[in-house]
Amino acid sequence: MATPAPVPLVLVHGLWDSPRLFRRLEEQLQGRRAPLLIPHLPHGLGQRPLLELARQLHRQVEEHFGPERPVDLLGFSMGGVIGRAWLQLAGGRGRLRRLTVVGSPQRGSLLALPWPRRWLASIADLSPTSSLLERLDADRSALDEVECCSFWCLTDGMVIPSWTGVLPVGRRVRLPVWHHKQLITDARALELIVAELLRP
Repeated sequence: MATPAPVPLVLVHGLWDSPRLFRRLEEQLQGRRAPLLIPHLPHGLGQRPLLELARQLHRQVEEHFGPERPVDLLGFSMGGVIGRAWLQLAGGRGRLRRLTVVGSPQRGSLLALPWPRRWLASIADLSPTSSLLERLDADRSALDEVECCSFWCLTDGMVIPSWTGVLPVGRRVRLPVWHHKQLITDARALELIVAELLRP
């Protein structure tokens, strides 16, 4: 009997980040999650709406893996919201197997409240009152079809309040780190994240 093809892993960076963000995670994975796609989703210094970035993600996933191959996705910070928007609103439903978010403002962050959508749509989409987050919460049925896991830390200075930075379903793991960027760079955090990504 033929061995099933490995499920690709897609890593989605956050605001003011790039694929380089995942360098340490790649080193820890040591090639054990191949094929791996780390798309660059330029947000124009915060000007591009997250749903637009989710559609760009959809195009890149289709370009690399075709229209049907199942994939897993990890999104850091804003990347977790982009991944969820792809699943629920932009073509990811039916092909996403696992959704893992790390320090991701799934219910928004108070830091995003003052920013005007006209100039900084990416940030405005992360406001607790944004229309995008309302749409994502209005119908969560797509989330029930995938395995979800959320990693967060209590003293996250970007997701405020920090305990809202989790998906509404699935496991939630509090990481032993002190601030936002450590969630994806600290060795203690990466050990737990890698263990999740390598689950059979």
